[in-house]
Amino acid sequence: MDLTFLAFFAPFIAAAFAPVLVRLLGHNAAWVLALVPALIFVHFAGFLPQVAEGGRVTGGVQWIPSFNVNFSWLIDGLSLTFALLISGIGTLIVLYAGGYMKGHPQQGRFLCFILMFMGAMQGLVLSDSFFMFFVFWELTSITSFLLIGFNHNAERSRRAAMQALVVTGGGGLILLAGLIFLWNMTGVSEFSLLLGTGDLVRESPFYLAALILVLGGAFTKSAQFPLHFWLPNAMEAPTPVSAYLHSATMVKAGVYLLMRLNPVLGDTIAWETILPLFGGATLLVGTFLAVRQTDLKLMLAYTTVASLGLLVMLTGFGTEKAIEGAVLYLVAHSLFKGALFMVAGNVDHEAGTRDVTKLGGLLAAMPITFGAAILSAFSMAGLPPFVGFLAKEEIYYGIAASDPWSIFITAVAIVGNALMLVIGFAVAVKPFLGPKVETPKSAHEAPLLMYAGPVLLAALSLAAALWSGLFHQFISSPMASAVAGTPLEITISIIPKPGIALTLSIVTIAIGAILYFGLARLRAAMAASLEAIGWGPDQGFDQFMRGLVRLSVVLTRTLQNGRMEFYMTATFVLLALWLFRTMFVAGEWPAVPAFPVLSIYEWVTVSIIAIGLIAVVRAKNRLTAIVSLGIQGFAVAILFMLMGAPDLSFTQFMVETLTVVILALAMTRLRLSPQDHRSAGQTVLDGTIAIACGVALTFILLQILQTPFDRTLTEFFNLYSYSLAQGRNIVNVILVDFRGVDTFGEIGVVMVAGLAILALLRIVPKRSLGSAPAPRVPAPEPVAVGKE
Repeated sequence: MDLTFLAFFAPFIAAAFAPVLVRLLGHNAAWVLALVPALIFVHFAGFLPQVAEGGRVTGGVQWIPSFNVNFSWLIDGLSLTFALLISGIGTLIVLYAGGYMKGHPQQGRFLCFILMFMGAMQGLVLSDSFFMFFVFWELTSITSFLLIGFNHNAERSRRAAMQALVVTGGGGLILLAGLIFLWNMTGVSEFSLLLGTGDLVRESPFYLAALILVLGGAFTKSAQFPLHFWLPNAMEAPTPVSAYLHSATMVKAGVYLLMRLNPVLGDTIAWETILPLFGGATLLVGTFLAVRQTDLKLMLAYTTVASLGLLVMLTGFGTEKAIEGAVLYLVAHSLFKGALFMVAGNVDHEAGTRDVTKLGGLLAAMPITFGAAILSAFSMAGLPPFVGFLAKEEIYYGIAASDPWSIFITAVAIVGNALMLVIGFAVAVKPFLGPKVETPKSAHEAPLLMYAGPVLLAALSLAAALWSGLFHQFISSPMASAVAGTPLEITISIIPKPGIALTLSIVTIAIGAILYFGLARLRAAMAASLEAIGWGPDQGFDQFMRGLVRLSVVLTRTLQNGRMEFYMTATFVLLALWLFRTMFVAGEWPAVPAFPVLSIYEWVTVSIIAIGLIAVVRAKNRLTAIVSLGIQGFAVAILFMLMGAPDLSFTQFMVETLTVVILALAMTRLRLSPQDHRSAGQTVLDGTIAIACGVALTFILLQILQTPFDRTLTEFFNLYSYSLAQGRNIVNVILVDFRGVDTFGEIGVVMVAGLAILALLRIVPKRSLGSAPAPRVPAPEPVAVGKE
């Protein structure tokens, strides 16, 4: 078996065993479970040399051959980098969860969810097939719903989980339409084949529709303004979820999709306008909202929103250097944001609060956590010698130019990066330095399982910059080449080069330093501004959901009013309208054939049908109408017999007999009105609808009869009914053998319907079976107990 195929399912297999292992080993089960993502990381790391040389790996198995759907994967610089981030950081997150959730009664369930989440995201980035990609895309929404709502007893957690599911799940449906557009435009359903069809897609008249649909899916997943609100609210999840969600998993799925489709949808005015505008707006909104917060996790969450906006802005800017900057920043962000979230979790876990205004002086108690925090903050601020510095320099090289558009985008990037410097140092410095502040818990250093992750990620941020040559050779250059669709080589190092990028970096750091020392005033100004604005997208979501519920109530009360008469009338009116519509639109009406010459026995049969019809219309109660209606079915069975189809006639006799008997038995258990309660107007309306349906169905049948008869199936069943099914009754053979599964399903439906009818009849109150209601029995007087 291909190990890559096994790697798709390994996290889900581990998830199944997680609760059992936790019961056996307690929190130490994390060491065992972390082996799974660690081995996945080792497996995918083996592809680095091949991918670094410009190669890519594809493979898979057939899934649904009739629709040309395969379970296939694509490993190139883009998907491999994501796979390494997901499995590598996932290993640290599993270990971190072992320490953070130690003693929690639901730790096994939590680890099960986090491993399923890991498997979903890993499958998403490795999928080559559109259909596989969409399945894993939606699975990330479902598993994130479980993780965000893990503390399901809290209303805030339930709301946050539902909000994330509605936004990202709805975006997934929009994306599905976009993928179908791309499939129909190109005729391919795999990304490896789609990447070579860029000119075809861009020249298609459906390009803009496909682009908008794809962006709808990507923007909801990666929390682009104004759909950013769900991501900060997702902080209701435990910290291991926040660290994983923001560093390497779901929120970057939309960015991954945009990067994957850049060679196909990019290089157009629409792409290079929409993405920078929405990305730039998200960058500014995220950073400004971040300085308003005092909760460590919320401060980091809003900067994640901002970082996602920066990545989207760079992906759509349209230059190779901008793409290189986006690639470097994506890796840098994964490392420093994962570390800082775990730092925030350590502070909360050991000090008992995440409020930055109630923290201070923790350095002596938590020196290792502080070391990881300050190193990660340097990378987040874009300072040397960290990989964040490489990313910031390449970003400015990519977007700085003299035209107005580039100046505008550069200004947005400077403001956003400066504010992210402020938040990075606020999270890393303020809880640890300054005078000692009394906290709800007596703080001490976190256990090994909890500080190993941030320390290692901070060290990697440093190592990637110090050994930038190897980092570019195996990670950033292959990834940038995959995003650009053409070979790129990144050469930037930690040694600053005089030029526009260095100048803009100095300006960014200066602005950030000024704003950091005035953070309290900036926070108060933002709070006042938000209070003055009042309304926001988060409140708008609640209004949308309330409106949706009210609309559904109105529609339900209108369309599902509990009256069978209304349902039947609406059904037959729509049936008649739809049948007549096909003839009106086509403008083709069937020719009415001449009345055939009938023999005496055929006239008798037709007369029986007419008599039965009159009996049905004139019946005074439903039981008489049902029995009279059976006359029609028996007469049709006689016609089948006269036309030389005894097997079909016998089947019709059986069906009519059972129908009449079952309905008659059911009616005897119900209290039936002795007269038709309808008014004359209602009777005319019902009769008109019935005649319209009958005429429409007659016209449809006449149209069918006037088309050339295809005897292919007739000859097939005549030839094989006896030789294959050993039956001479062709109708029975078709029902039992050739359509056996369908018939079995129909029998199941009839059986369930019969059981439902039986249950309803058994619960009918006895008074409904008689002619008069049962006498009312007064309730007994209450009796006092406990006293004599």
